Amino acid sequence: MLDLFDSLKAFVKQPSCIIDNQLFRLHYKFTVLILVAFSIMVTARQYFGDPIDCISRDDVPNNLLDTFCWIHTTFSLEDSWKKQVGVEVPYPGVDKSLPNSKKVYHAYYQWVCFVLFFQAAFFYVPRYIWKAYEGGRMKSLMLGLNSPVIDEESKKKNLPLLVKYLEYNINNHNGGFWMYVFAEVLNLVNVLVQMVAMDRFLHGEFMTYGFKVLAFTEWDFSVRYDPMIRVFPRLTKCTFHRFGSSGDIQKHDAMCILPINIINEKVYIFLWFWFCFLLIATLFGLVYRLMIIMIPKLRVLATQSRCRLANREHLEHIINKVKIGDWFVLDLLGKNLNALNFRDLVEMYYTALQDSKIV
Repeated sequence: MLDLFDSLKAFVKQPSCIIDNQLFRLHYKFTVLILVAFSIMVTARQYFGDPIDCISRDDVPNNLLDTFCWIHTTFSLEDSWKKQVGVEVPYPGVDKSLPNSKKVYHAYYQWVCFVLFFQAAFFYVPRYIWKAYEGGRMKSLMLGLNSPVIDEESKKKNLPLLVKYLEYNINNHNGGFWMYVFAEVLNLVNVLVQMVAMDRFLHGEFMTYGFKVLAFTEWDFSVRYDPMIRVFPRLTKCTFHRFGSSGDIQKHDAMCILPINIINEKVYIFLWFWFCFLLIATLFGLVYRLMIIMIPKLRVLATQSRCRLANREHLEHIINKVKIGDWFVLDLLGKNLNALNFRDLVEMYYTALQDSKIV
């Protein structure tokens, strides 16, 4: 099992070139890692384990019954969820089927591993769009200045080159900044759409799933109506029809144990809390981005907070005079370059702008 997760180690490696922020990485790195890991775990249990066991007193072979009920889905009876276990019913949702009984079919467990994988793919889409647009520009601009150990000759050669690029392309980076903002908005839209999709996938139970589970922890343990059992029942019913010896149709009722749902219920309660956290964090991130756009002074504070060696007055003077796209490139350089090299970059850039009378 552990060997299946070895390929996911690349997700937690620190990137050699940073072109986004930590909140963005929560989407395409950590959430993708979580979803893919869950998909692998469910797949291993579903296709290489024993996801269903059905029992019947009839002469139907168990293997045949297991395969049939897994393919054609199982069901619970709506009117039997809150009946007393051990007195009225053997298990919540499991009771004698009547002609007017309302059945709730459970087919989602066949698709959980695939849904989780596709969710992971969609979480990477905003990152893919932004990375494709950025095109490795920041990595090219680093010019080895991200290393704390660089010979003076290379530094004297590469710093002026970087300053010339910033000087000649001043006010030409707004498109990149707004594409990045668009990708951040896509992250929010993706989280919202996926939460709605999961709610539809689980028959309208996902949105309130976490609240119900939290409320259940305060109930008396003797109350057996666990909300997780309703969404992910561990014991369900299955009906198998076949021809009898005389040619008439025979009906066989079976009870099916779903060990896979023990994993599914834990996966989705974790995803509920994670998606809620991600949604709130993304909303705050967009509020922060709006403030960055509207309040230039915050741009200075944001860049200064990670580049304390740079001269604050010179940095503030540069940021106040250039457009927001140029600040965005400068801020990314501050994330990637060595602190001493970035300090020297700010000084040279400030001097170059003074000499060219652009500021």
